[in-house]
Amino acid sequence: MRSFLARRMLRSFSKRYGYDTSYLNMLLKVSPAAFFKLAPLMKAAAHREVIPVEAKFAASITGALGEDCGPCTQLTVDMALEAGMARDQVEAVLRRDISAMTEATALGFQFADAVVHHAMDDDKYRDAVRARWGDKGVIDLAMTLQLGRMFPMLKLALGYARECRRVTVAGHQVDVVKQAA
Repeated sequence: MRSFLARRMLRSFSKRYGYDTSYLNMLLKVSPAAFFKLAPLMKAAAHREVIPVEAKFAASITGALGEDCGPCTQLTVDMALEAGMARDQVEAVLRRDISAMTEATALGFQFADAVVHHAMDDDKYRDAVRARWGDKGVIDLAMTLQLGRMFPMLKLALGYARECRRVTVAGHQVDVVKQAA
């Protein structure tokens, strides 16, 4: 019964976001024990206690970009828009255009980008997050960043990351900048 409900949830998720969940279906079929250990992390990836939605999704999109070449990033973009992040802020993150970001978006992006790229100045952004939103803000961003990176890596490790595609924001194609030159 539990597996039946999980398959139904995956079909619904796939249809809602136009996202290929075949890697999760394979996991459920081959190792239900592994799937049901992973399932709570899907909910944990949505955790947000004190940071604004634009900071959360700036970090989440940045994490997805660090591990993905399209489908998982697109999913994250669609979820950001659904959660109320402004289209121009989503595009600014995808283009790495800090000058076009609000303060909250920029801080979420800079923190995530420093962590993803193991930047020497990651303390600078962590301290800025802590000053603005406290330790809970650091936790919010760390969780959203790392859990958001986990799914593209799992998809790749299981051999299902075979598709690269352009990212769109509300139907508008965006030129994604993966890392500053």
